[in-house]
Amino acid sequence: MTVTTRTLASGPGWHVADVICTAGVGDRPFEEAHQDFCVAAVTSGTFRYRAQQGTAMLAPGALLLGNSGTCYECGHEHGSGDRCLSFHFKPAYMERIVAGVPGASTLAFEAPRLPPLPALAPLLAEAEAARETGDSEAFEGLGVRIAAAAVATISGATSIRRGTSRRDQKRVAEAVRRIELDADGPVSLSTLADETATSPYHFLRIFRQVAGMTPYQFLLKTRLHRAAVQLRLSDDAVSAIAFDAGFNDLSTFNRRFRRVMGETPGDYRASRSGRTVIRAPKARRDAL
Repeated sequence: MTVTTRTLASGPGWHVADVICTAGVGDRPFEEAHQDFCVAAVTSGTFRYRAQQGTAMLAPGALLLGNSGTCYECGHEHGSGDRCLSFHFKPAYMERIVAGVPGASTLAFEAPRLPPLPALAPLLAEAEAARETGDSEAFEGLGVRIAAAAVATISGATSIRRGTSRRDQKRVAEAVRRIELDADGPVSLSTLADETATSPYHFLRIFRQVAGMTPYQFLLKTRLHRAAVQLRLSDDAVSAIAFDAGFNDLSTFNRRFRRVMGETPGDYRASRSGRTVIRAPKARRDAL
């Protein structure tokens, strides 16, 4: 039996890992302990999960829910192997998430899992895409949203939509200015929440209400905008502009720029002076 765990991203009080298990029908179930609170999205395979809250069969789209300091056991009597995106939160961080969920009052999960729910499908797809593209900066916000959704569902809490207060609007405005000042470097969700004296989930919720997007989406928008301006104004190498804007990987920058702007950075730059962009026929491009 082999379990491979690869950390995808981490920060103060949290981390996310890509966990691949190759255990089969003939392997004995193994027991481990949750060191932190765990919310793991199953992305492939099935397995049986037994914890203090009960026993459940998990399949793709389900969420495994683990309480800090408790033991658990996984078995594969119905098939071989599985893969999970496993989000882990220290108790203090998880407490701040719970505090930001309207109507939630209990820190510990009372059920061992959430079944695949249609309401969570877009969020889980976004998380899996981040894993496949190596978008490490997206994971803190995704983890908070997934954990908060699990807390709200398990506790029966409902999200109450209300207008944001002037104080919350001021908090978001301060965070926006902070992102704009430091867009070329790492800006974490927990840091922004700390600076506005809110829980990570409450901050994420009010930011989306006021700004119309998540803090991470705003950060990406700011970086792409600055890169686009520099492509118009300077003759610096595309890679230099990408790195100066805060992108650590050129292929990620190229992919995101094309998705938002509708063309590659090179084509966008060429169009600044009215130059015609010459593209090879598709068959020839594929052969290059």
